[in-house]
Amino acid sequence: MSTPDLNLLVTLDALLAEGSVARAARRLRLSPSAMSRALARLRETTGDPLLVRAGRGLVPTPRAIELHERVGPIVREAEALLRPAETLDLTRLVRTFTLRNMDGFVENFGPALIARLGEQAPGARLRFVAKPDKDSTPLRDGSVDLETGVVGKTTGPEVRAQALFRDRFVGVVRIGHPLCRGEITSARYAAGRHILVSRRRLDRGRIDDALEPLGLTREIATVVGGFSEALALARASDLIASVPERYTGNLRAGLHSFPLPVAPPDITISLLWHPRLDADPAHRWLRGCVREVCGAATPAIEKPDVPRELPQETTAGSRS
Repeated sequence: MSTPDLNLLVTLDALLAEGSVARAARRLRLSPSAMSRALARLRETTGDPLLVRAGRGLVPTPRAIELHERVGPIVREAEALLRPAETLDLTRLVRTFTLRNMDGFVENFGPALIARLGEQAPGARLRFVAKPDKDSTPLRDGSVDLETGVVGKTTGPEVRAQALFRDRFVGVVRIGHPLCRGEITSARYAAGRHILVSRRRLDRGRIDDALEPLGLTREIATVVGGFSEALALARASDLIASVPERYTGNLRAGLHSFPLPVAPPDITISLLWHPRLDADPAHRWLRGCVREVCGAATPAIEKPDVPRELPQETTAGSRS
């Protein structure tokens, strides 16, 4: 047979186990005639009579005895494969999960996530890798289990996404910077020299869009690809960094953070994964851990009133 009917394996296992067409039919809930037709197909497929009459019963041929020793384990293994997954035993889970994130995730959420895995599944391990772009290929090819970030136009349409938290941009400067004193107006903020974070090498971002209706522009002194770089520069100079508040919480330690005097749209940080892992019990458990860790309360700095003429829209896309 060019394409064997694998259902015949189940029929063969029942026939050889029962040694009777009638009993095998009852076992598989088939009619005796249907089982007789199945036996005829098995004889044609194997080229062997398999069961031959001896008195009032049937006896197996040598070929049937040989097959019986092999087909039983195959059928049992197939049945096990097709059963629903067993309840996940976290104490026995041994697995490495790969998470792809921008800088800031590990520093802010990594310790709590690692501690949670250590308590619930000591054999599980996390491998964090950098996220230089929004390409969904690592999720598709299985090299990455989970990813966090802003859903954008380049995110694959089949990729699953679940919101973790909303975030807003805050300004960050070194301690002692002139912006540490006095009211930070939109004009005063725009007059400084700024660091733009853009992985796509853009020369403007959402903050520039928010300044434009006010007739203001800011000077972009440098463009970097990540939050850590931006904050390192702000720490060592008079440059101003503007970064997501929650995502960079621990990265901003030792720096002065302030509410922006303009209102760029907030961003939604989401959890991303490939649908082939939807039903995987261990992966579901890990997704729950990430949601719980990222959903923990995070102190926020007070946000001032913003001019009414500024847009208050919310977007999931990211320009910077």
